[in-house]
This record gives sequence, structure tokens and C-alpha cells, in this order.
Amino acid sequence: MIRRAIRVFGESEGAIGRLLITCMGIGFAALLVAGVGAVWTTMRSQAHTDMVNHTYTVKLAIAHTQILIEQGETARRGYLLTGDPDYLHNYEVAATQTAPEIARIARLTGDNPVQRQNLATLRPYLRALFAQRAYTNGQIARGANAEALANFHHEKGARRMYHIRSVLAAMGDEESRLLAVRDMEQRSTVGAFYGVLAVAGVLLVVVALLSITTVQRYTHDLAQSRDTLRDFADSLEDLVAERTTELTRANEEVQRFAYIVSHDLRSPLVNVMGFTAELEAATATISGLIDRAEQDAPEILTEDVRLAAREDLPEAIGFIRTSTQKMDRLINAILKLSRQGRRVITPEPLDTGALAATIRASVQHLLDDRGAVMEIAEPMVAITSDRLALEQIFSNLIENAVKYLDPKRPGRILVRSRHDGARAIFEIEDNGRGIAPADHTRIFDLFRRSGQQDQPGEGIGLAHVRALAYRLGGTIDVASELGRGSTFRINLPVTYVEALTPRTERDSA
Repeated sequence: MIRRAIRVFGESEGAIGRLLITCMGIGFAALLVAGVGAVWTTMRSQAHTDMVNHTYTVKLAIAHTQILIEQGETARRGYLLTGDPDYLHNYEVAATQTAPEIARIARLTGDNPVQRQNLATLRPYLRALFAQRAYTNGQIARGANAEALANFHHEKGARRMYHIRSVLAAMGDEESRLLAVRDMEQRSTVGAFYGVLAVAGVLLVVVALLSITTVQRYTHDLAQSRDTLRDFADSLEDLVAERTTELTRANEEVQRFAYIVSHDLRSPLVNVMGFTAELEAATATISGLIDRAEQDAPEILTEDVRLAAREDLPEAIGFIRTSTQKMDRLINAILKLSRQGRRVITPEPLDTGALAATIRASVQHLLDDRGAVMEIAEPMVAITSDRLALEQIFSNLIENAVKYLDPKRPGRILVRSRHDGARAIFEIEDNGRGIAPADHTRIFDLFRRSGQQDQPGEGIGLAHVRALAYRLGGTIDVASELGRGSTFRINLPVTYVEALTPRTERDSA
């Protein structure tokens, strides 16, 4: 039922997480759309503002042109009637400014075909007007006032001015039309922006409501799961304590069985070894008798007897002795592992750098014989653990590193460490023979060895190291490649704490 509650809570948490991520995505998209809309609207508004300003500039230029034409006409008439040079000066100022203003209007309206057509209609009228004005002003300047006035009365200036005013009015109307269109576009752009803001606001409100609802549901589910877990807490604690006690009892039984079996095996083994020694003594006696028989009565001896006494029997006894010695070593190893399992761990502060240096000193002669060096990367991580167990772990790994160095290259062994939170990682790296990938796990099994068997050993050391690492609350693994070396990693707690079962903790409280 606990698993079911955890599974249901996990599924609910996953669904809620996905919903919250979806809501966040929608909210982000809404904000992104609003931002893009704001940027687009700002750019469009700026463009519309520029166009409106442009339109007003054109309208002002058209109005200014019309004023200049009217001022020129007024000044010309004053000059015709009075001959006063001031009128002529005012006329020339207005006439001089008119042509540049017309050119400016042409530049400003170059993209508008309607205005280009209006300017094309306006220019002939202006050329004729300025030509007539120049002619009559010239007559006044020569003193032919009567002729100038007569020409003025007979010219078609009124009709020409009427056409000029009409064209300029049409040009002003065209700009007014464009101004109205651009103003409408600007209002449309602003309306679109408000629409985008409204949609984004609605989406944000929906996302907020969904998020609030989801969080409330998650809180409700969390409260229910917490209540369910609390209801099962007491029974779970008792169950864990019971299973821990059973495992501890089973482990003690295995250790006791190994200890008893080792002792029971040792008794007959001692007898076999003793009888083997007696057989060796008897073989020596028999060999002496055969030697005397060959001297005194060689006819009673056969070749089979000679071979049995001098070759077969010593060889068989040698096989028996070798097998019993190997069996004795294996029994001692089992007893050693059994004693380590029953030994009480005594944690104390340890200087792992000094411990590794001590082990280096103990194998220095082997390093010198093999032309190898061992380096310790100081400072080493200091831990609180069992000194004897850690010494045995380091000794086994360093001695193995020395034992399996590659004679084809200078040997190098490096011991280093680092912190990993509340744990310490110790690494012993060498450039020796290396270990095949298929053997990375089984080399830690009892009586298992890897690679070429040209070094003494029974396959016990790494199994012992793994058992000690487990006792200290840690683990061990290896990274290795054939022909390139190996790196053994020991992961241990910085401070060893004896594990207590929940029942033990409750009883002690």
C-alpha cells in the first residue's frame, strides 16, 4: 500500500509538473506575443508619425509656395502702380524663393504620382506667370509705365492665377487625404495593439487561474500522501527493524558457519598433513631398503617396484602436500574473512597521507627492484574510520599495483583523494597490465583472479578489500584497460557512524 501511495503521488506530481510547465509556456508565449506586439506597434506608430510629419511638411511647403506666389503678385502690382523700388525688391525676394520651394515639394512628393502630375500641371503656369512679371517689370524699369500698365490690363493674369490656386489647392487636398488615411492606419495599429494586449491579458488570467488551481490540487494531494505515509510510518519502522534484525542474524549465522566449517575442515586436514609426513618418512625407509636389496639380492626387485618406490610414490606425496598446503591457505583466508566480519569497528581520526606513506615505505624494496615510483598527492583527505581496516585496504591495493606492474615500461603508482560531499574518494592508479572489462566485477569475488597467473596468490585480497569497504560503510570499484593500467576507487564516509536499526534507536531513546 505504501508503494501504491508513493506511485500515485509520483504520477500526480508528474502530471502537475507537466501542467505547470504547460501553463508557464502559455504565459511566456502570451508575454512574448505582447512584447512582439508592443515592438511592432511602436515601430508602426513611429512610421505613421514619420508619415504624418512628412504630410504636414508637404502641406506647409504648398502653403508657403502659395504665399510666395501671392506676395510676388502683390509686390509686382505695387511696383507697376507706384514704381517704388521697395516693391521690386519684395517681388524679387518672393520670386527667388518660389523656385527652390517648388523643387523641395517635388523631392518630398517624389513617391506620389498624383502630386507629380499636379506639379507637371503647375510648372507651365508658373513659367508663364514669371515671364509676364519679368516683362512688365522690365518695362517699368525702362520708364515705359504706360505700356506696362496697358500690358497688365490686357494680360490673362487673373485666369492664370486662378489655375495656379486651383492646382495648389488640389495638392493641399491630396495631402489632406493622405493625412486622413495615415491617421486611420495609426488608429487601426493602436487598436490592434490593444487587441493583442487584451488577448495576452486573457491568456495570463487563464494561466494564473490554472496555476492556482493546480497548486491547490497539488497541495491537497501532497497532504493526502503525507497523511497516508504517516499512517504507515509506524508499521514500516517495525518492518524495517524486523528485516534488519533478520539480515543481521543471517549474516552472523553465515560467519559462524564459515568459522565452524573452517575449524572442522582444519582437523582432518591436519591429519592428512601428518600422515603425508609419515608417508614421506616411510618412503625414505623404503628407498633405503630397495637400495640394500639392489646390492644384496637384485633378482627379487622388479622395475615396477623400483619406479613405484623412487618416482611414483614421491610424486604422489608431493601432489598431496601441495594440495593440502593450498587448502590450508584457503581455510586461513576464510577464517580471516570470518574474523574481520566479527571484529568491532573502532573509528578514530586518521591521517590518510601518513598511512599511505607508511605503506609505501613497507613496499619500497619492491618498488626499487622493479624500478617503479609511488607518489602520494598531498594533502590527502582526513577521515574518521577504523585504522586497521583502512590499512589493510590500502596495503592490498598498493601491493597488487606493485605486483602487476608492466615490466615493459617504468612503473608509476599514484595515490590521491578528494571530497565528495560528506564522503571521501580515494583512488589508487597504476600504469600496469590492466584488467579486461569482463573481469572488472568478478575480481572482487572470493578465489577469483584475472589475467596471466604468474604471481603468487589465491584470489582473496580484493574480496577481503571489498568486505572491509562494506564494513566501513563504503564501496569499491575499478576502471581499467588492458595494457594501460588500473584505477581502484574507494568511496568511504568522511566520518564513520555505526548503523543502528530503528528499533535500537527507539529503545536507546
